[in-house]
Amino acid sequence: MSHSKLLWLALACALAGCNRHKPDIAAAEAGNQMATANEVAPAPAPATSPAEPAAFSIDAIPVSNAPLGKFPYFGLPAHYAIQNQAITREFSRFPFWTGKDFVQAEGKVWLASIVGEKESDYSAFELKKNMEALFEQAGAVKVFEGRIPYDRIKALPEQELQEINSGFGDAYNNPAEIWVIRRPDRQIWIHFAQDSAHSGMTVVETKPFVATASLLPADQLKADLDKTGKAVIHVNFATDQAAILPTSRPQLDAVVALLRQNGALRLAINGYTDETGSDAHNLALSDDRAKAVMAALVAAGIPAARLQAKGYGKTNPVAPNSDEAGKAANRRVELIKL
Repeated sequence: MSHSKLLWLALACALAGCNRHKPDIAAAEAGNQMATANEVAPAPAPATSPAEPAAFSIDAIPVSNAPLGKFPYFGLPAHYAIQNQAITREFSRFPFWTGKDFVQAEGKVWLASIVGEKESDYSAFELKKNMEALFEQAGAVKVFEGRIPYDRIKALPEQELQEINSGFGDAYNNPAEIWVIRRPDRQIWIHFAQDSAHSGMTVVETKPFVATASLLPADQLKADLDKTGKAVIHVNFATDQAAILPTSRPQLDAVVALLRQNGALRLAINGYTDETGSDAHNLALSDDRAKAVMAALVAAGIPAARLQAKGYGKTNPVAPNSDEAGKAANRRVELIKL
């Protein structure tokens, strides 16, 4: 065999040997894909829902003895003022949202709408920083900041929403802050809500309710009816409702006794409200309340033929509606001798 043929044969074998040991890239990739497919995929993390806010407990708030001035305790920074006039009620209530539910704080109430002395003076950020500094200085603890659920606000009675309007601010559409100061003998609650033009603020100093209405016994009712032809009875109803509260049972029992002792006596039961709310709402509410009293008397055995009931809304006030005492006097039930 010639030298050239031998050289060619060696070259061919060398090439064949190289191809025999060259890795099969396509096969390797396929194998990798099969191995990957056979691996167990990690289980997806379970979906988590936001934690539900814990129920509010005043016991979780530390007691503060920080010095306080005169109610309502908090002044305004320079260039800010109360719009129109603040409202102070010696005894009322206000719903404070704590993240899960409303706390109805009862006591002395101050409600105000805060604006800039000039429109250009108003800065929501500046006012917020100033008021928060005052709240903290007074020992207040922030228990909530954010949007109060709109459906929970609208579920409040219409009359209550109207009464708190000036101090509620636009908490329907904007975040609100709720603060509370826990004193050894009382609590001071603060609601503060802002928008781009004004802020609503409410301060409530809690205190126990002291009844000022007196029970009129049957003989006193008879004396009033004989003297003036009418008697005002003290019937307590659920807020903005015609449901008679159990505390009114003794007064209704006195009216029943009066009617049983005087078999010929016939009475008109007239219901009245204060001026809070629309005329139509007050008229319907007072009518429902008068009829609820009549129904209670009939249920106690008084013939319906001896009674009639009608509501007159906010008409015929017996006191000014400018303060809580006057409003309470105007929310009344009168017995008229027929």
